[in-house]
Amino acid sequence: MAYTYDDQNIFAKILRGEIPNKTVMETEHCLAFEDIAPQAPQHVLVIPKGAYVTFDHFAAEASEAEITDYIRTLGKVAQQMGVTPDAGSGYRMLSNAGPDGHQEVPHLHVHIFAGAFLGRMINVPSAKE
Repeated sequence: MAYTYDDQNIFAKILRGEIPNKTVMETEHCLAFEDIAPQAPQHVLVIPKGAYVTFDHFAAEASEAEITDYIRTLGKVAQQMGVTPDAGSGYRMLSNAGPDGHQEVPHLHVHIFAGAFLGRMINVPSAKE
């Protein structure tokens, strides 16, 4: 599947410095920052700096260096947040993809939610919303 990247999405603008953010961590290949509308007491987004739309797009086209940096940064951010099971009460990671996955920004991003009991994984509605 071919992916078309919209370089006017909000995360692309954040990466270009056009929109401010509360940076949690930055590496050569990714940026982690606080969500502006948190859905949990702790809510951080981790995005690659490359133009990737979804996780499968990233997995298929990113370099080994980008993939390694992104995955390691996800773990480091959870550690920095103090929510890993060895230091805290745990966390949830979520990455939405496409319309059925309710992806709102067409740039790969992983949400790290923590700081409260997060309940069940998902509730599937009986009909499409």
